[in-house]
Amino acid sequence: MLVELKNKIGIIPARLHSTRFPKKILSDINGIPMVIRTAQQVSKAKKIDRVIIAIDHDETYQALRGYNYELLMTSTKHKSGTDRVAEVVKHIKNVDIIINIQADEPFICPTLIDKLIQTHSDPAIEMSTLVSTQLTTKEYNNQSIVKVFLDENNFATDFKRKTIARYKHLGIYGFTKKSLLDFISFEQTINEKSRNLEQMRALDNGIKIKAVLTTKDSLSINTLDDLSYIHIKG
Repeated sequence: MLVELKNKIGIIPARLHSTRFPKKILSDINGIPMVIRTAQQVSKAKKIDRVIIAIDHDETYQALRGYNYELLMTSTKHKSGTDRVAEVVKHIKNVDIIINIQADEPFICPTLIDKLIQTHSDPAIEMSTLVSTQLTTKEYNNQSIVKVFLDENNFATDFKRKTIARYKHLGIYGFTKKSLLDFISFEQTINEKSRNLEQMRALDNGIKIKAVLTTKDSLSINTLDDLSYIHIKG
């Protein structure tokens, strides 16, 4: 039986000093910081009730405080974006579904966020993620683009960076509050560390991830070259 979801929160974990591309979240996209571009897209989703940017540095606060978005300071010690999201959620009493949107998704389609939320109307779904069919052969060897393998019921069975696959993983997750708190209770697994993929912690600990398929793509900003491409294209 489907249930009504009343409190749906979108949280964008915004770590300033990312390893591969430091200060990426503040990168300028047509005069606006990338993380704000992402927040603008999230805010357009009809099923989101609240949008929070989870920051970890005063420099980020100073750069973003002039924009009309809720900023919450979090620890600098988190090992993944989901751990940062969980710190925020621990202080929110009433929440049914948490949507974790990576800060480097400034072009994420709002209707896809709504589609992900709708999936959680099924109370059996603990965790979900978006998966695109738009994976090109050129992207097989691109380690910045994560590939996903699915079973016959569209649950994820594996995620890899460099492989031949059918599906591309998009940087957004849905959680129930219980599954999110379960996730952060686990230690980082070997697969999570070796692949630098936090979702492996869920799979390795028996949290099933429902894939929400889409024919749409979303250009995430993983490298400086990606950012240059946007400016050239624009």
